[in-house]
Amino acid sequence: MKRLALLTFFLGTLTMAYCTLSAQELEHESPQYRDGKFRNPVQMHQAGFMGTLRILYRMAFEKPADTAPAKAVPVHAITREQLLVANNNSVFRLGHSTVLLKLDGQFWLTDPVFSERASPFQWLGPQRFHQPPISIAELPPLKGVILSHDHYDHLDHAAVLALAAKTEHFLAPLGVGDTLVKWGVPAAKVQQLDWWQSTAVDGVRLTATPAQHFSGRGLTDRNKTLWASWVIQAGGQRIFFSGDTGYFKGFKEIGDKYGPFDLTMLETGAYDPQWPDVHMQPEQTMQAHIDLRGKLLMPIHNGTFDLALHAWNEPFDRISALAEARGQALTTPEIGQQLNLRHIPATGKWWQQVL
Repeated sequence: MKRLALLTFFLGTLTMAYCTLSAQELEHESPQYRDGKFRNPVQMHQAGFMGTLRILYRMAFEKPADTAPAKAVPVHAITREQLLVANNNSVFRLGHSTVLLKLDGQFWLTDPVFSERASPFQWLGPQRFHQPPISIAELPPLKGVILSHDHYDHLDHAAVLALAAKTEHFLAPLGVGDTLVKWGVPAAKVQQLDWWQSTAVDGVRLTATPAQHFSGRGLTDRNKTLWASWVIQAGGQRIFFSGDTGYFKGFKEIGDKYGPFDLTMLETGAYDPQWPDVHMQPEQTMQAHIDLRGKLLMPIHNGTFDLALHAWNEPFDRISALAEARGQALTTPEIGQQLNLRHIPATGKWWQQVL
């Protein structure tokens, strides 16, 4: 019955428009925008209707048992007091692509998802493997929230509403900011950037950079908003946040313009040969890190939600083996574990104890 309900959920998203924003036609002056949609520079792989149905069938009825952990994922609980005394240039992975950064004494949060499910419904859809290590209420005031795109595992409606009062700035790709304002975030707090546009907020410089992906929260709004990666420069540190992306030549261009990076936070998970253009295989993640001239790689987009057909721990195993083989520095902190970019602690293969 659970599998049948899951299939019903996916089919439902194919036959109904969940978001009313999609009916709102917003024009954008952008090289990425034409004929009413944002587009990638290259032609994307198209699964087609029957191909999409096959993927949904496999997700509902042929999903291996090991796509979710058999034991509890370790989580380090975080308190507000701990954050306030944490060193500058500290990084706390809260789960999936949600990362808390302390830069120049200010707190920044990427793609905040705190809800139980990455779904338009909280009674159905991909459910968390673990709880966040800190609640939104316990978080200190935030200088800013950095958003990569509008998919449910990256843009959480409930989290945005809860964060609005304690967040000074929301940085988003074109169109995503309109969604925030529609939800009730004050327009004065929202900045929308196109690829290669930059802004400075109290000494922190943020640049929206290209990514290869897509957007949409319902049937009628596909690619109505832009997707982006981000370059974050603060306190002498350079950090790259990938959001969601397939591998593309833009990584080399970003590395040439803004590298080397002290830390690359790169998606490593929810990949599959059936959707090769929008998520990277671990080998591609490693090459992207090298293209970016990254010094330290932290794989994200894993360990929190079941969004693919691979074993939940496979992204960690593959990327750690690649790092060892290619002599690249890798950090895989446990959820909630503090990472100081100036004094990087050794992180073990914690996921192997959760099998």
